[in-house]
Amino acid sequence: MANKEAIAYIGTYTKVESEGIYRLHIDKKTGEITQNKLAGKMDNPTYLKITENQKYIYSVAKDGDKGGVAAFKIQEDGSLELLNQEVKAGNPPCYVDSSRDGDYVVSANYHLGTIIAYPTHKGALKEASSEVQHIGKGVNPERQEKAHAHFAGFTPDEKYVITCDLGTDFVTTYAIKNGVLEKVSDLKVKAGNGPRNLVFHPKASIAYIMTEMAADVIVAAYDEATGTLTEMQSIPSLPADFEGENKGSAIHISNDGRFLYVSNRGQDAVVTFAIDEEGKLSLAATTPVEGVGPRDFDLDPTGEILLVSNENTNNVTVFGVNQETGALTLLQKDIHVPEPVCVKFINE
Repeated sequence: MANKEAIAYIGTYTKVESEGIYRLHIDKKTGEITQNKLAGKMDNPTYLKITENQKYIYSVAKDGDKGGVAAFKIQEDGSLELLNQEVKAGNPPCYVDSSRDGDYVVSANYHLGTIIAYPTHKGALKEASSEVQHIGKGVNPERQEKAHAHFAGFTPDEKYVITCDLGTDFVTTYAIKNGVLEKVSDLKVKAGNGPRNLVFHPKASIAYIMTEMAADVIVAAYDEATGTLTEMQSIPSLPADFEGENKGSAIHISNDGRFLYVSNRGQDAVVTFAIDEEGKLSLAATTPVEGVGPRDFDLDPTGEILLVSNENTNNVTVFGVNQETGALTLLQKDIHVPEPVCVKFINE
């Protein structure tokens, strides 16, 4: 029998009320939250990564005037045991990912423009094995005055690490060998777009890049042999007549590769795209999130529900997903989680 509940961990800011990482149990039929509790204490755990074996969580970490990454072990009751952290002077990163075998963790630091790789041992982090400093700037003097690395993630074949730099408008591929990052290639996106986040198609060699400043989605072919990305399409997620400020944020794809979802802060909506046989996109729907500032969202492992974290209204929203049409149906909207940022589901 399929599991009737989904379990998600929520990473947060801890500026006001939040104490760290929260754990939610969600009824997949009704969207009702059956458990909502603090799982692990940490300052500003704004992004999380659950390992493939579901044993560990890596988190962005702030420790006084230092920043870095923390490692937690997931206990039987769902609470998190802090194993260790690797931090150094400066602002914490904004993104963290791990390889499927859990041997390496990578982070991206928006403030410092750096990408760091860490080896691990039994879930714990070891001293950084490689650090890359991005250099450059973009056309927007306020947001692109220097490099702002916003994403670092492993490619599906795990031969490479791809990074998005909002400040320089570059999406860069690095080979990772024995924990050392070596630059392979760059994809230069349209000036001022500000690439923020990226997801790969589950069945095709295609990457989808969400841009923060333009809120466009870029479709790029991925060459597994060379690690090179080549732009195929760029499509707006906002209507042509949209007025006001907006920041593109998260991007996720359905397990079958038929639908792509992105969130916009300002429009305060999740935008659904249909994916054709070539991997290209067409706009399918725009769904209000019943909150303000949808910083992140995620689909549960079965693809039955979509959970949105609305940072500015301290609430999460649960949608049912029609897996034939991609359509979202509101299930619950007034679920309190303080300063929510990141959503990650356990794969039970």
